[in-house]
Amino acid sequence: MIDNDVLERVLSAALRTGADFAEIFASDWRGTGVGLDDGRIEQMSTGRNRGAGIRVISGETTGFAHTADLTEAGLVAAARVAADAARQGGGGTRVVALTAQPSRVVSPIDIDPSTVAKAAKVELLRRVDDAARSAGGAITQVSAGYSDGRTMIVVANSDGLVARDERVRTLLRVSAVANG
Repeated sequence: MIDNDVLERVLSAALRTGADFAEIFASDWRGTGVGLDDGRIEQMSTGRNRGAGIRVISGETTGFAHTADLTEAGLVAAARVAADAARQGGGGTRVVALTAQPSRVVSPIDIDPSTVAKAAKVELLRRVDDAARSAGGAITQVSAGYSDGRTMIVVANSDGLVARDERVRTLLRVSAVANG
């Protein structure tokens, strides 16, 4: 999502006024949602939400800025805003060298949901609708929904820590109403 060398330069920019500490939290989410009601697709959406927050601490003062621009220029601009907000004294220079933290896969995925065609997701909802209705004639209404999302996160700070995480989520829901 954001290379370590870019993170190092952004953190150095955040520390340019002599701050004691700086950190970046950035995330990038992409997802899909499909809704089916009584056999009809009522909603389909895809989206993306991304941004970064930069915190700079100088003595007892904390400055914070955020941006949706994850380019180096956008991040440096936000870092300067946070640094200016936290500034207590003269300038200073500090070089940041990041050390990657080991990551581990907690729940490996067999199929990346972003590689599955939307038509296949719609077909899954149609099969869910058919399965719910096969429970008997008392079923009068079926509603089903599918959503998936992937969030990539990076946290880096001026103490040299950099940690990355990737979260993949999938949700399938069904609701059936029966009379009698």
